[in-house]
Amino acid sequence: MVETNRIEFKRELTDELDIEKEVVAFLNYREGGILYVGIDDDGKAVGVADIDGDMLKIKDRIRKNVMPSPMGLFDVTAETVDGVKVIKVFVASGSEKPYYKSKFGMSTKGCFIRVGTAAEPMTTTMIEDLFAHRVRNSLGRIRSPRQDLTFSQLRIYYEEKKHPLNENYLRNLELLTEDGALNYVAYLLADENGNSIKVAKYAGTNRVDLISNNEYGYCSLLTATRRVLEKLKVENAISTELTYMSRIDTPLWDERAIHEAVINFIVHNDYSREVPPKFEIFSDRLEITSYGRLPENMSEDEFFSGVSIPRNKELMRIFRDVEMVEALGSGMPRIMQVYGRECFTFMEHFIRFTVPFYKDAIGQTLGQTIGQETEMSQLEEDRLKSGLKSSQKSSQKSSQETPQNTNTKTSTKTSTETSTKTSTKTSTKTSTKTSTKMRNKVLIIIKKNPKVTIDELMVLCGLSRSGVRHHIDSLKAYGMIKRVDGNKGGHWELLQQS
Repeated sequence: MVETNRIEFKRELTDELDIEKEVVAFLNYREGGILYVGIDDDGKAVGVADIDGDMLKIKDRIRKNVMPSPMGLFDVTAETVDGVKVIKVFVASGSEKPYYKSKFGMSTKGCFIRVGTAAEPMTTTMIEDLFAHRVRNSLGRIRSPRQDLTFSQLRIYYEEKKHPLNENYLRNLELLTEDGALNYVAYLLADENGNSIKVAKYAGTNRVDLISNNEYGYCSLLTATRRVLEKLKVENAISTELTYMSRIDTPLWDERAIHEAVINFIVHNDYSREVPPKFEIFSDRLEITSYGRLPENMSEDEFFSGVSIPRNKELMRIFRDVEMVEALGSGMPRIMQVYGRECFTFMEHFIRFTVPFYKDAIGQTLGQTIGQETEMSQLEEDRLKSGLKSSQKSSQKSSQETPQNTNTKTSTKTSTETSTKTSTKTSTKTSTKTSTKMRNKVLIIIKKNPKVTIDELMVLCGLSRSGVRHHIDSLKAYGMIKRVDGNKGGHWELLQQS
């Protein structure tokens, strides 16, 4: 790695290291950035001695010494680089620019911005310009339409993660306006509110024939999100006939990518107009629509590359606390691993994500793979039949050589042996077909997603780890697949059959 406009290295955390300046510079920069502690200026990873202690210190310093509140805009995690542990501080671009070091206020001594590979002081003109364009209608500034709110569900989510809320949680989680009233973030997270997320299902490809219209809401947004995810998980299954020999259960969409999309569209929805996101299932696709255009000054290229400018930083912080968001800036790259830019539509007031179902999106491209599977299955079938014929001939020959006047004991023995052989043949044939069918399923999944992991195959196929490895080894033995670039960070490659 090398330092860039979005990457900064620091060898170690000391009291003299002005980490606040680096974070402020990234907050004010349109693309945000990443600060690594434990890597020297030459890009060599030297590690961190007390990684847990230093991570806590960094979080505390940023929280206390940067204004406006950066909570929900940064993430501090441990990462392994060249075999040693380092600290990664991911910083998103903030919407309440200019950010500054609280000790010096909104001045040239307190405001910084990323210029090339350095954090440079901002001029007075730059500070005034950013302040003039500061987002002022953030949810944290909007007063809740109700002030008699309760937060039992929110408490439960934090207790589940062993982070019980104290008596100052409303202030700590930024659920209050500047004058101390409950804000709109609090309203969305309250046990009861007027927000509802709809999941509609239609019989066809348009909105004419409505099958069902489920509402998940009037409760904490965290609970509503979980219910939407559970509903979509139930809907994500279809049994598809792929070859004359096998019937394989194939999901309609990639579950992990859609999980990320659901969280992304819910957390970044513009709730200031009281328009929630919506989810629609058609016969050929899933559509997720959120209200609100791209953040000001963010291009589509930056959006797709994972540049993070959280619209609702308070929600992002809470979803991160309860581990419904893994890491800042990770959602879009995960989605883009599976679905392309063509799935996104940017409108004047909405962003829509359209997911074509696998049975339509990959039906044509699987032709060659299915052909390969059929050839392999037919070969096994022919070998099985050949083996059965040989066995039958041997049995007939043995029967012809048996004397006519066999006694009851001999007859009973022959009958038992024949029954056992038949049962064994049938069991072997059934077992082979089942094994072939599962191996074909593994092959199709790899065809659709060459970066699929063993863990993901376990879930998709309903197999144990050893079961997945057995089928992988069989596919390798048949010369159907090979692993490229190792187990970590590599991918599967399908090989042409002669």
